[in-house]
Amino acid sequence: MTDIRKPAARLSSNFLRSALAALALAAAGAAFWLTPAVSAEDAVVIPPPSIDEKAASGSEKAIFAGGCFWGVQGVFQHVKGVSKAVSGYAGGSKDTAVYETVGSGRTGHAESVEITFDPSVVTYGQLLQVYFSVAHNPTQLNFQGPDSGTQYRSTIFAENDAQKKIAQSYIAQLDQAKVFPKPIVTTLETGKTFYPAEDYHQDFLTLNPTYPYIVYNDLPKVANLKQLFPALYSDKPVLVLSASN
Repeated sequence: MTDIRKPAARLSSNFLRSALAALALAAAGAAFWLTPAVSAEDAVVIPPPSIDEKAASGSEKAIFAGGCFWGVQGVFQHVKGVSKAVSGYAGGSKDTAVYETVGSGRTGHAESVEITFDPSVVTYGQLLQVYFSVAHNPTQLNFQGPDSGTQYRSTIFAENDAQKKIAQSYIAQLDQAKVFPKPIVTTLETGKTFYPAEDYHQDFLTLNPTYPYIVYNDLPKVANLKQLFPALYSDKPVLVLSASN
């Protein structure tokens, strides 16, 4: 299993080269919003789900896994109607919900994001549209971009039967419409508990906008959200931790 992202694990004899690369990418990060989004994964324009929940006031939760949780969290923190998006782990047990352990790929966990949202502002179906279109590539089996292993699988952890039905219907709709060049491999899992990740993973995209992995893989996702879903895009992200932490 590979994981190119670990901040601590990557500071080795190649530190100087990485530091120089980071300085170069810092300029790119600073000018990011003025340039077109270019990344390893392009967004895909897809239709909205034909079956969705009715807009209603209140609060709901959705849990999505789609590769590295840094980018998935960063995208949904910019969606209107989302009050919280927490990086974490789902699919395995509590005692293995630890970053280094999950990285083995043998815990059953997937890096996931728990999203708290107001369905009167953004529906579950609209979140799924962002998830499939912008947040990750649903045709990649057990990997996303440079990261591989079952912990990076594409999975929807449905909170109830209604969410499961909407997700199943939407996957079938998108496959039938052939909006992706390959079949969707996203799985549906139910009855799984979400465990928040360590603090240093929370708000990682916002707090580390010049980190090379973020610049190349994740900032373009936020730009694509703004471009493809302007009515849903919020310029100010909802953060889990304060910037001072």
